[in-house]
Amino acid sequence: MSKIIGVANQKGGVGKTTTAINLAASLGVLEYKTLLVDADPQANSTTGVGFDLQNITYSLYDCMVNHAGAKDVILRTDIPNLDLIPSHIDLVGAEIEMINYPNREMVLKQLIESVKERYDFIIVDCSPSLGLITVNALTAADSVIVPVQCEFFALEGLGKLLNTIKIVQSRLNTSLVIEGILMTMYDGRLRLCNQVVAEVRRHFEDLVFSTIIHRNARLSEAPSFGKPVILYDANSKGAMNYLNLAKEILQKNNMTKIPQEEKIIEL
Repeated sequence: MSKIIGVANQKGGVGKTTTAINLAASLGVLEYKTLLVDADPQANSTTGVGFDLQNITYSLYDCMVNHAGAKDVILRTDIPNLDLIPSHIDLVGAEIEMINYPNREMVLKQLIESVKERYDFIIVDCSPSLGLITVNALTAADSVIVPVQCEFFALEGLGKLLNTIKIVQSRLNTSLVIEGILMTMYDGRLRLCNQVVAEVRRHFEDLVFSTIIHRNARLSEAPSFGKPVILYDANSKGAMNYLNLAKEILQKNNMTKIPQEEKIIEL
């Protein structure tokens, strides 16, 4: 059974794309067949897993506007078990082009439905806005991860996003849940970071992931090499953080695979 997770926050610079890339790669490394859908016109997830935008022939734009099939657009990455539906700058215009579509909020859902049986996880990197493409992603998703930066304005705009999620839940996708709020760019030396984490945990309690993503130089460097951090430096703190996040999500959803030895013992 495939699980579709959107990564969304209309506030830019909170580690949304970093989370989408590295969570998808970590799930792939843990031997779960994963599809990363880049639904952000900036296409940072596409370049972050090693593709040159100049060489992208078909993208999510072609699927959503020109009715190309998802299976014709999917690219195989160099990361184990990870495929990609790439993005393109053209996606900026998709919202206007789709304005008169019947069921325009359902386009991405129908697209993903056609390939979801191939994957254990589908991770959708949303654009930093609450426009039609993001609403499409939330309509298609089973759950949503909300990255929140450990800084003074952390909770600013979060209410607006949670309100959008509520509207989508009530009108378009009644089964949508919040997978969790993910604290990112954490620096344990700063008192402010610790205060923000405590405040968010006090507000949202069990909705906040136990895993916290630390500020990490290797995590920042990896995209310029077109690699997730787990391929760039598997021993870095950033790689460990995202591997732990993947494991936390697997445990939360009772999807942890039983090692072969354990299966044999049970038999």
